[in-house]
Amino acid sequence: MKLKVKKLHPAAILPKYATQGAACFDLHAVDCADQQVPACMPTTVRTGLAFEVPHGHVMLIFSRSGHGFKNDTRLANCVGVIDSDYRGEVLVRLTRDVSLSESLAIKSGDRIAQAMLVTLPWIQIVESDDLTDTERGAGGFGSTGQ
Repeated sequence: MKLKVKKLHPAAILPKYATQGAACFDLHAVDCADQQVPACMPTTVRTGLAFEVPHGHVMLIFSRSGHGFKNDTRLANCVGVIDSDYRGEVLVRLTRDVSLSESLAIKSGDRIAQAMLVTLPWIQIVESDDLTDTERGAGGFGSTGQ
């Protein structure tokens, strides 16, 4: 499968997989001169890229594990969803969950997120007066004892 990518900024970096076994490809910051992600203040970072996600697929954007484990930084919306009909620039909104005196510095070229394509089933949504009974039923929020 091919994923068409359009550079919207001359310094934008085309995504690539870091290793043969990587599930996601890296997204990089562009056009940011020492941008800062201060504690508890979401910051939008440009990728300078637009994608043509194939019909029947979605591109999901996730935080980098290193950002979470080392810097308490994540995507502000936790998971980004890029639909197949969106053609605008992919932006990444980062937030830090802890009050630290220092901000996380982001420079152009830094890896800021990771993304993957997922095949979507196309489902027919049908209204129904009845749903099949299960052992759990309507129990939730710890109803299974775990």
